[in-house]
Amino acid sequence: MGFLIDTSIWVDVERGRLTPAEVAAVTGSEPVFLSPVTIAELEFGAQRAAAPGLKQKRLVGLGRLRRSPVLLIDDTTGEIFGRLAAELAAMGRGHEFRVHDLWMASQAVQHGLSLLTRNRKDFEDIPGLDLVLLAGSGL
Repeated sequence: MGFLIDTSIWVDVERGRLTPAEVAAVTGSEPVFLSPVTIAELEFGAQRAAAPGLKQKRLVGLGRLRRSPVLLIDDTTGEIFGRLAAELAAMGRGHEFRVHDLWMASQAVQHGLSLLTRNRKDFEDIPGLDLVLLAGSGL
């Protein structure tokens, strides 16, 4: 098993709202993975930082995170994404506004990983996803 960590967790660690120990208390000795989606979201946030010092801080943080293994998005991920998007559409829940979250969920489903997040609403209706909410979550 293992965990795919949602971008919200990494952002909260960077901002001091979570400690790495709080994350480790949930993940334990299980492997932790990054998604290319998370790398893209964090890189976007760094590049959009108004102050050069903040940009540098975010890029350093991203560099630290990149020590974790990164899952690839491949043809199987794409098939799972398409199936999940169709299932959400059939339930009357669109996916257009949360494409990044659906890619990440597709990776977690594909690799049999739990997805650790603080944003329940972004993932709770995705079929087949093993969603783990960090304490204090539920937004």
